[in-house]
Amino acid sequence: MKLPSAHDSIAGKVIAPGQRRRELVVFVLLAFAIWPILSIAFVGGYGFLVWMYQIMTGPPGPPVIGH
Repeated sequence: MKLPSAHDSIAGKVIAPGQRRRELVVFVLLAFAIWPILSIAFVGGYGFLVWMYQIMTGPPGPPVIGH
């Protein structure tokens, strides 16, 4: 598979010099920095919400009778 060079055109546009490098840097930044951080933040935020909910309403399950 041949990768396009700076002189090739994609959809009728000429690729500017340095654009491939910028796109690669943005891809690496998204794939290995931003998305992992966001996924950890979302999972941690959901866990925090469940924890706060259980602090206010008690743990799930039937109520304990007789204690």
